[in-house]
Amino acid sequence: MNPEVMRASSAQAARVMQLLSHPDRLLILCLLSQGEFTVGEIEQQLELHQPMLSQHLNRLRQQELVTTRREGKYIHYKLADERTIKIMNLLYNLYCPTDE
Repeated sequence: MNPEVMRASSAQAARVMQLLSHPDRLLILCLLSQGEFTVGEIEQQLELHQPMLSQHLNRLRQQELVTTRREGKYIHYKLADERTIKIMNLLYNLYCPTDE
């Protein structure tokens, strides 16, 4: 592999891991791995207060880990791409308890 490509890829991976290193952002991404949610639904399910939740969602959106769609006055969030889904599925399988 080309060293310049590797350097760019490692920088991108480091940015993603930095975002994942915050427990609340990781929790938000874990919830979004289950589907699409509005800000209000995320706030209610995760018991995160609106100002901090908005800041976390904004960072995740800026780094293109989540996408949004507007429906009336509601903004719906979901994971942005297959890479993010794969990361969250791996983390879920490794760290989230099962009923078994």
